[in-house]
Amino acid sequence: MIPDPVKEFIRLNTDADERPSSFSMFGRQWDLLSDVFAPVYDISTMLFTAWLPLSEGNDLLEVGCGAGVTAVMAATRGCHSVIALDINPAAVENTRRNARRHGVGDRVHVTQSDLFSAVTPTDRYDIIYWNSSFVEAPADTRALTPVEMAVLDPGYRTHKRFLAEAPQYLKPNGRIFLGFSSLGNSARLQEMAAVHEIEVRALRSSSSALSAGTTYQLLELVPAERPTAVQSEESHGTTRGSNGDEAQHQ
Repeated sequence: MIPDPVKEFIRLNTDADERPSSFSMFGRQWDLLSDVFAPVYDISTMLFTAWLPLSEGNDLLEVGCGAGVTAVMAATRGCHSVIALDINPAAVENTRRNARRHGVGDRVHVTQSDLFSAVTPTDRYDIIYWNSSFVEAPADTRALTPVEMAVLDPGYRTHKRFLAEAPQYLKPNGRIFLGFSSLGNSARLQEMAAVHEIEVRALRSSSSALSAGTTYQLLELVPAERPTAVQSEESHGTTRGSNGDEAQHQ
């Protein structure tokens, strides 16, 4: 059963009369193409982008880049290179446009890819991140539109593949992050992660009335063979922007 807030979110994303062709976030203007997940109808993109613990010189691999906000902001925050992937060709073009618009086209490399299908097997990254399609749809759900694919994952098949494949692309001491929410099936995610000996840690979380009371969570996925000494940090009701300032979400 797909929750009503998710149905409304999909409707807004597909209503050509309501969707903007550009939007503002992090003090910047962004192009938004049709058939691309619009970051303006909830706060997940803004939260996860602000929360990602990126360091200068990191190599980032982003799965599901959408309009390109996270990829571009990562480059502006000092990432050495950003590989941005999306199965949706419109999202690939959208991210390229926004990377050029904000002057980081030389560091943001965008490729159409079904998860890691276009990644060179020998490539390794400091950070792997996916703002996941965390709503579990029935396994027999019909073919999805590009926008629906950004929100729904029938039978959690894509999550299963991500858990199985992501660790092989990590550098030593590399880290995997997953954007998730209370609309997702946390118990199922934990079960699938355990199969691959991956620990799921809540790094940050926040609730917001702006998104129908949904709690958003930035999860760290820690493979058993790559333990990290970084302690989990959980924040309820607050976010910390890229400049370190706290902002309260009502």
